This record gives sequence, structure tokens and C-alpha cells, in this order.
Amino acid sequence: MKFLTSSLFFLLLVFGQARAQNSVKPLPPLPSTKQEEWHDMEFYLFAHFGPNTFTNLEWGQGTEQEDIFNPTALDCRQWCRIAKAAGAKGIIITAKHHDGFCLWPSKYSAHTVAQSKWRNGRGDVIRELKEACKEYGLKMGIYLSPWDRNHPKYGTAAYNDVFVNMMKEVVDRYGPFFEFWWDGANGEGPNGKKMIYDWKKFKLTLKMMAPNTVVFSDIGPDIHWVGNESGLAGKTNWSLLDTAGFQPGIGAPSTDTLNRGNENGHVWLPAECDVSIRPGWFYHKEEDSAVKTPTQLFGLYLKSVGRNSTLLLNVPPDRRGLYTAFDSAALMGFKELRDQSFAYSLARKKGTKITTALHIETKNLTDKNAQTYLSLGTNYNSNPIEIKFREPEIVNCIVLQEPTRMGQRIRSFTVEVLGDEGTSIYKVDATTIGHKRILSFPKQLASRIRITITDSKAIPLLGELDVFKIDDSLVEKD
Repeated sequence: MKFLTSSLFFLLLVFGQARAQNSVKPLPPLPSTKQEEWHDMEFYLFAHFGPNTFTNLEWGQGTEQEDIFNPTALDCRQWCRIAKAAGAKGIIITAKHHDGFCLWPSKYSAHTVAQSKWRNGRGDVIRELKEACKEYGLKMGIYLSPWDRNHPKYGTAAYNDVFVNMMKEVVDRYGPFFEFWWDGANGEGPNGKKMIYDWKKFKLTLKMMAPNTVVFSDIGPDIHWVGNESGLAGKTNWSLLDTAGFQPGIGAPSTDTLNRGNENGHVWLPAECDVSIRPGWFYHKEEDSAVKTPTQLFGLYLKSVGRNSTLLLNVPPDRRGLYTAFDSAALMGFKELRDQSFAYSLARKKGTKITTALHIETKNLTDKNAQTYLSLGTNYNSNPIEIKFREPEIVNCIVLQEPTRMGQRIRSFTVEVLGDEGTSIYKVDATTIGHKRILSFPKQLASRIRITITDSKAIPLLGELDVFKIDDSLVEKD
């Protein structure tokens, strides 16, 4: 009788779980298609280039003579060839930084490549990059700083129209872009005045002209700044943010909020991690010996892409208009480390079995599609996932993904490494998953790995699960 009662209880539990699987509803807010496509890119490059490259400054004054810009061997194809080889998916270029100098011949400024001696005033960096990106199958993005330390109308209401016209110009001539980058900096113009930016007008312009382009600022409207320029997302990182009452720049939320997001935020607004491969953002010869190493870049990857963000890595061209051998070598080494580390998932190894306590089908966890998922039901705390290896395996890295089309749900989870007798030999607690969460830890000899969702905003869903053995030197230290 006890056996029949237990069997009936189990069948009812499984039946209830099956119903829960079929009744799962999306948990708003949800990402748009363009936000999903952007997040899937994961890693792409920034190219800070302009008069600062030649003056050795980070922020130009706006008074630099146009002839200062004179790259002797500009080759955007070289940038793209290196970016492609490094596994980057695109390049965002500083078409206009705070000094106001335009890397394209704009009709709305007298401080552009057209006024320089470079290529006798007929050069166009943005055009050349567009053609090179197309040749190498890369996406192109544009950075346009609203601050302009050169334009005579800056500081007056008329400048808002100037900036709108510049946006229209670059979109019309060089688009489509995968990302449009607004810097929130706001200082004085040549007349000593600061601007009151018409952000509403700026947003409406891009929404009308470039509806498939994600727009970046401290508060979006599509993606937001992570709150630092070190390339570090929060260990807790929600793709949700509350933006009402905030503005880009000094009116943005606190850096801590930007770094973590808002658990119950009303807008889907994931974070982007921007960081430079060098100490500065523009090229400085004295920094040739200070380029980040492949190991340092891999660490940044774990703390950006591995924490539900993307990695926007700045690689500045030098005064020739080329990526240096120092930067290129670091990028190739970074690519090699990623390839070696994530080439083969032990979760997909023949003989490995992935099960749940309620015996739910787990094939969606290894189908290489994060949007197909396993539902762990309302009793998720007592329904852990177990990865059982045919023979004990050395492991030190777990990768998890949520199906973000269904919303970001999971608040916290544990990963437990089990030995031969099923005893726990290592345990780590973590928060949030989102698009991708990479957890690395000291290497362990595991017979099984148990993953338990400990808290979730709604029925927890997992899209992908992978297990790796990476080099010990690459394991996250903090």
C-alpha cells in the first residue's frame, strides 16, 4: 500500500510538472529582436581615432587645426582583418569625439576631414570603414558625441538641430549600424556655454531613421552603460532598469545601479561593458608596453560576457591609421585562449547524462539554442539538475544561459561538485544568469555536478548548460 501511495504521489508530481512546463508564460519586460541580436554578438571592438591620436590627448580642446589629422597609411581593412581574426563581431568608431572633429565630410561642420590636408581633403574614414566591414563580414557601429568643443552653435538651442542633422547624415550615408553610441559628457563649447540636450528629439530621430539599431547611453533607450570603464559587470546583473526621471550623463542612475541593474526594473535595458586594451582610449606611443595581456583580456571576458553583458573592447589605431603589432598580438592570444577554453563541453561528451529529480527531458539544455528551454517547475528548489559523467572529470567552469525571450527570472542558484560517493566536495553560490553566466572555480575531480535554482521571480527556465576544464591560470580570482 505504501508503495502504491508513493508511486501515485510521484505520478501526480510528474503530471503537475508537465502541465507547468506547458503553461509557462513570458515574464515582462522582454527584449526586442534587435536587443537579442546585439546581445548574441557578445564581443566587438571600439576604435577611438581622431585629432587626439596626433596631439597625445584624451580630450581634445576643439581648437586643433584640421591638418593635425593626417594618418599616413590608413587601412580600415587591416582593422577589420584583425578584428575578424580575433573573433570580434563588429567595430564602433568615434566618428565625432568631444573636440567636434568629424571623421566624415559633414555638411554641418567646418571642422572635418574635408578641411584637412589628409588625402587633399577628399578622405572619408567612415566610408572606408563601412566598406571594410562589409568585406570582412563585420557589423559597424557609430559613436557620436553630443558635446562639441568646436561648433559655434554649441550652447544654443540651434545646436540640437545641428546634432540631429549629423545623426541623419551618418545614418543615411553609412548605415545601417548595429549600434549608435551616445556619450553623456556635457561641457562648455567655444562660447563658454553648456548645452541642454534635447534627448527626446535625438531618440525620436533614431527611432524613425534607424529602428533596427540599438542605441546606447547611460540609460539607453536600448542598452545602458555598466557604470565603469574597467569592463566589469556586477556579479549580480539584471537586464532590467528603471529610467523614469533620469537623463544620460550627470542625471543618470548611480554607478552601482548601472552595474547591477534593477531586479524589478520596468524596462529591458541590458548593460554593455566598455574598456580599453590600453590605459588610455586614444593611441599613445608610450603605452605600447602597457597593452593588456591575453590572460587579462580573458579575465575581462569572464567578468563582462560571463556576467550577462557584452564586451566592447577599445583598440585605438596609431598615427599611421593602423592597429599596432602589440594590440594585434594581444587580440590573437585572447582568441586562442577562448578557443582552447570553450572548444569542448563535457556536458556534451558521450556517456554524460543530464537528469533532473523529476525526470524531465533535458535535451534542450545541449541543443545550442538558448531560446529552447527546460522548465524546472514550481517546486524548483527540490528539482535540481545533475550532470553525471561516465568517468570522473576535472572541471572548473560552468556556463549557463536563460531563454531571455521569456524574461530574466533566476535570482540565485548553487553549483555543487560531487565526488565518487556522492559527497559534496565543492559548492559555490551565485546570483542572476540572463543571456550568459560563466562561473569558474578551482579545479575539482567530479563524478557529478548538481545545479539547484534557489530563488526565482517565476518558474525558472534554463536554455543552455555547459561544463569545461579551462587552464587554472584563467580561473576568476574575485
